[in-house]
Amino acid sequence: MPAKKTSAASKPTAPPARELLFGDLWEYDPAPESAPAFIDDRYPLFIGGEFTAPKSKRYFDSLSPRDESRLTRIADGGKADVDAAYAAATKAFPGWSAMPGAERGKYLFRIARLLQDRAREFAVAETLDGGKPIRESRDFDVPMAAAHFFYHAGWADKLAYLAPGRVPRPLGVAGQVIPWNFPLLMLAWKIAPALAAGNTVVLKPAETTSVTAMKFATILRDAELPPGVVNLVSGGRETGAAVVTHPGAAKVAFTGSTGVGKWIQHALAGTGRRLTLELGGKAANIIFDDAPLDQAVEGVINGIFFNQGHVCCAGSRLLVQESVAETVVRKLEIRMRSLRTGDPLDKNTDVGAINSQGQLEKIRELVRAGIDEGARIHQPACKLPERGWYFPPTLFSGVTMSQRVAREEIFGPVLSILTFRTPAEAVEKANNTAYGLSAGVWTDKGSRVFKIASELKAGVVWANTYNKFDPASPFGGYRESGFGREGGRKGMLEYLSLEAP
Repeated sequence: MPAKKTSAASKPTAPPARELLFGDLWEYDPAPESAPAFIDDRYPLFIGGEFTAPKSKRYFDSLSPRDESRLTRIADGGKADVDAAYAAATKAFPGWSAMPGAERGKYLFRIARLLQDRAREFAVAETLDGGKPIRESRDFDVPMAAAHFFYHAGWADKLAYLAPGRVPRPLGVAGQVIPWNFPLLMLAWKIAPALAAGNTVVLKPAETTSVTAMKFATILRDAELPPGVVNLVSGGRETGAAVVTHPGAAKVAFTGSTGVGKWIQHALAGTGRRLTLELGGKAANIIFDDAPLDQAVEGVINGIFFNQGHVCCAGSRLLVQESVAETVVRKLEIRMRSLRTGDPLDKNTDVGAINSQGQLEKIRELVRAGIDEGARIHQPACKLPERGWYFPPTLFSGVTMSQRVAREEIFGPVLSILTFRTPAEAVEKANNTAYGLSAGVWTDKGSRVFKIASELKAGVVWANTYNKFDPASPFGGYRESGFGREGGRKGMLEYLSLEAP
């Protein structure tokens, strides 16, 4: 019997995406966070266990991206201030490194508990200073920062078990520079392992988000940490350059842009100092046709719109198998309509404020490039606050690998969607980037998860989830995403030299 012909009109079509209607039936009443942040009018430097006025005598305004208001004034440390911080850290190193690990661990436990005691205060300060929704500051940033101090406190008296047959020794003074997207959490990632290993620290917070770092100094004082063990020097680029190139630094740890990371690597080449770089990313989130699509859509939303996309491991490239691409795009459009963009202090907010005016302009410029290059833009209708720096959640479909939105790190709430036909094509497209920090795989087949994960050139690969972190799990990248690891046993080894017994 001849095969029955099927007309184009009768070809089977993908079932329409289910739409949740309740999101449009009522308006949420405002639910503002009422807890005070206790932000001082001015923050000096913290050197040698004391708050110290900058020798430069310069301060700069710290603005809130929420409404562009001035939060406080922050000290702008100069070279002389960095010299003083390194002198204090060098002086404190012999006593701190010789202290029994169990005693060092007690200080880290105290810091963790004090963070927990003041969790709500720090969450509000983090949101006011950085623009992220209060739900994220409250439920992720502050608890995870405390968790890192708890975790590394446990390592302080167990260093001998890190590398059997070798004797671990602290390196000396660690110079550390952290970014503006997770100010308190990045501080914990850097300081906790350094102290547990017996090192002392000179740390520079980001210029636009220094408030919680300077507030953290009061926790160090309340924990009675010996003077000079941790020193905080705020300031701009010149301050950061002085911290990472100082001859007193035995170890440098930097989290930030790839361009600055390359400069640091060049500046430290041949000095013999240890270096850890955690840089940019352009992560691929891969959805196969057998994936649980509703679960995957939620993972994609979390992967790109968490912290307004200000995440180095954000899943900013979505690779979808062709047979389900239309359905996934439709589901994402529906889901994006229920996202609430606005005041980050409102507990209903999903997407808060962009960190700075400069970052907002960069996002706008790249989005314009995506439109000009032919990608199709999708944005939900939403009313943005009149004051402050905001950008609506955005996705591009019909993206090609040659377009800027598929190649450049946008660092904002912008998702680029590409398609693939075979697993080999998915891996090839995912790896076709200069970065290599993270990736995600969505599929119902466990064997496919392991195969694809082994072929992806990324430091972290999530399976059927995204943006899951744990202090015991090492984090870091390859290629232009940097090198070295933070967290877990590998993160501890970055702050130690291993010697023969």
